[in-house]
Formats: sequence, C-alpha cells, structure tokens
Amino acid sequence: MFADMPELTVLGALEPNVRKATAIVNGDIITDTDVEQRLNLVLAANQGQVSSQERDILRVQVLRNLIDEKLQIQAATENEVTVPEAEVEQAYARVASNFRQTPEQFAAFLRQAGTSPVSIKQQIRAELAWSRLLRKRIEPFVNVGEEEVAAIIRKLEESKGKDEFRVGEIFVAATPDQMPRAMADAGRMVEAIRAGASFVAYARQFSEASTAAVGGDLGWVRAEQLSPQLAEVIQRMPRGTVSDPIAVPGGVAIVALIDKRQVLAANPADAILSMKQITIELPVETTEARARQLAEKIQSRTRSMGGCGKAEAVAAELGGSVVSNDSIRLGDLPGPLQEIVGQLPVGGATPVFGSQRDGLRVLVLCGRDDPRASVGTPSFDAIYAQINDERVNSAARRYLRDLRRDAVVDYR
Repeated sequence: MFADMPELTVLGALEPNVRKATAIVNGDIITDTDVEQRLNLVLAANQGQVSSQERDILRVQVLRNLIDEKLQIQAATENEVTVPEAEVEQAYARVASNFRQTPEQFAAFLRQAGTSPVSIKQQIRAELAWSRLLRKRIEPFVNVGEEEVAAIIRKLEESKGKDEFRVGEIFVAATPDQMPRAMADAGRMVEAIRAGASFVAYARQFSEASTAAVGGDLGWVRAEQLSPQLAEVIQRMPRGTVSDPIAVPGGVAIVALIDKRQVLAANPADAILSMKQITIELPVETTEARARQLAEKIQSRTRSMGGCGKAEAVAAELGGSVVSNDSIRLGDLPGPLQEIVGQLPVGGATPVFGSQRDGLRVLVLCGRDDPRASVGTPSFDAIYAQINDERVNSAARRYLRDLRRDAVVDYR
C-alpha cells in the first residue's frame, strides 16, 4: 500500500486519548483529529459500519492521503500557486448538491457524522492547488503530435462495432516485496465495495491513480488501451460488477465495469424504457423456504399474464402493488438487471428478485425507445485532450513520488 512513501521516524508510543500531532510533514502538522474527521468522512460516504480491524486499516490509508495533501499544498505554495477561497466554497457547494443538500444542511450532516466542513474543504483545496500546479509546472511541457491524434481516429474508425468499456479504477502502488500486503489491502476494499460501500468514495480517498479526483472514472476505453492484465479481466465482467484485486506493473488494481457499448455505435444502455414494477411485501416472520415458494408462484403467474395490461390484476391477485415508470434509462438499472431487461421482449417479465426488507419484485417491460444508430467519431480536439491528460497525469504521479521521496515525515 505504501510504495514511494517518505522515510518515517517513529518517536514514542501512541497515546490514543491525547489530542496531539500524528505526523509532521516538512514541518506541517497533521493531528489525530484531522485523521479521525477524514476517516469519518469516508465512513459517512459509504453509509456503512466497518469492523474495528477494517477501521484501523482505513485510518492508516487516510493518514497516507493527508500526508500527500500536505506535500501537494506545500509544492503549490513553493511554486506561488494559490487557490481563492471562493473557488473552494464553490466546489464545496457542488459536493453538497451531490448529496441533494444545501451547504448549510451538508455542514450539519458532516458534523453529525463526526467530521466537519473544514476536513472536506481541506481535501478540495489540495485537489485544486495540485491541479493548478500541474497546469503551471507540467502541462506546458507535454507535447501531443497531430499525427498521433490522426492515428487514433483511424483506429477508432477501423474498430467500429467492437466493444468498449466504461471503467472505474483503484490503483495501489507497491514494490515487489510489498505486493502481499497491497493485495490483502485491496482485497478488503473489494469486500467492502461488494457489501455496499461506494467504489467512487474508495477511489477518491485511497487510489493512487490520477483518476482518484474523479472517483476512479477512466471513461470509455477499448480493451487494447488497457494493460493485458486488466483487458483480460474487464472483457469477462458483467456490467455493474467489481473485480478481485489484480497484480499489475507497479502495484495492484481493482476495476469496476460501469457500462459497455460498441465503438462508434449507439449505446444500448441509453434506451428509454416504460416499465411496471409488481411488489409483494413479505411479513417479518417469512422464512426463506416460504419466500422461495412465493417467488415460484409469482414467477409462474407473471410469465403467463400476457404483458403490462394485466399487471394490476395479477398484483391484486397476489396481494401486491404496482408502480409505473415511463422514462427509465436502461443504463440506470443495477448491472444484473440491465443484462436481464436488455434481453426482454416487450410484455416480458424479469425473474423475481428482492429481499425480506424490500419484498419480492418483478419488472414488466411495457415499451422501449432505442437510441439513435450512430454516435460518430470523437472530434480531433477531444482525442487531443484525452492524450494530453493521460501524459500530464503520468508526469503528475512521478512528481508526487519525488515529493514523497524527498519529504521529512515524523510520526508522533
């Protein structure tokens, strides 16, 4: 997990009940309060409880991130890069809006979760400062040739109809001797994400890839654009799933398949569906065996009901209810349901799914509006920007490694 971390000097035993410096980074202090508030921010974003062991692991990862933030802000200051507070406040307001809250409501939410607006604003400030520093120090020296862009456009046109993938990534740097520990740490992340934690939140907080600031989103890529290790895995993954940890050059990767489509073709996930959902609530005392019996009965009845027109009558017969929605995007359904609904004929019903809490459910497809047949080749400027960003991000990772290597960090 800790490739390229600076040399650490341990000074004394840990006293958890004393509020004092946890680490000093080139003279700048990180307190245990800073660490706890950022840790609670991670926990709040993931909306779940974790074991004490997992919390300890997350705490170490959070401290590593805070050290990186200090190094990034220090480097920006040395290069006379500043971030106006107004920009920090605007970015904070956008984060609050993602939670469908005003900045004031979001501040109350954060305090209730054991963190504070100060903690998240510090992270925003570091991201903005680092981005400005890269534009000043690295981006002017990155060159992209017109012939390179033209070659990619030709390859895209030659690849028309082939699969491409919307991929999320979490990358953990590790030297060969650190690989067992990095694989174990990545495995715990995968377990947490599969249990309901946010992939985006984990990527934002713990990934060492340049995509961390955007929640690990790599955008749309073809298999040949990925490393051989990732390409092999991503082509076998269903939509909406997360991979096991993958050993790659320089460390360990976790990938999520967000979506899938064909190059220069319409994205089937953009189809707009008209659907009805039949829900049958389960009494608290329902056993698993009884739930399976009910599911078989519901399945038999909905498969033979003859389409959406009879959904209400069948729901009433089964003691359930119906909710209609005429504007569902296929890609907004959970991954496994996307695969099922994408193959349904109009009037068809999905297998029964659900839980004790949510009840047993069936979706019935009433209508489907497919997207347009072609989306066209990306523009020269769009491809140029993508190549430029990739090179800037690669240089940024090297720059941060240099800052870590040269830093003086004392643990207290």
